Amino acid sequence: MKIQKLIALFVFSILASCTTATPYQPASKTGSYDGFSQTNIEKDRVRITFGGNSLTERETVENYLLFRAAEIALEKNFDHFILVKRDVEEKKRIRTTTSSNSSIYDPYFGYSFFSPNFGWSQRYPYSSFGGFSSARLYGRARFGHRGFGYGSAFRYDPFFDDIEIREIIKYKATAEVVFGEGNKPKDKENAFNASEVYSNLKGEIIRPEIK
Repeated sequence: MKIQKLIALFVFSILASCTTATPYQPASKTGSYDGFSQTNIEKDRVRITFGGNSLTERETVENYLLFRAAEIALEKNFDHFILVKRDVEEKKRIRTTTSSNSSIYDPYFGYSFFSPNFGWSQRYPYSSFGGFSSARLYGRARFGHRGFGYGSAFRYDPFFDDIEIREIIKYKATAEVVFGEGNKPKDKENAFNASEVYSNLKGEIIRPEIK
């Protein structure tokens, strides 16, 4: 019984953590989508990554990366930093939800597309390409020979309008950061004053709740 309670508590904690945006915290592993991580390249060069869950906005991910760069600079007694390489990665997946609030999981990240002649692409789990045809899902109520489309075998599906398809996006920002002493180079737009960045962004930083 105790084991069941522990399992239930663990599942509840995972679900609760997914209901809010990712806070400013160390990631569970390098490059994951639950916080910041860094890799030392040289004594004055670090690769920093911040990844967020699907509720974390792109601007937040980028600001948290900048804040982490400023934080490291001040910890190492540097005055400024330069973002040499900077990139924001988008990770996407399709989620289908029925009116009963049950989700049909799509394990593939990326877009699925629709064609009137061929129906849904292979990544969509309800197309004939994916091994689970619309005829199997809706009986013989198909909208075409392959997947959805327009065909003579059309039969009305009363549950079709109850299916919602959503695109879920997660962002991860990565940058190579070079730290320096003294005033920031005026000829570089990607150079930042560490103290100013830290001071301006600290009010927007949301840290994890202390339990």
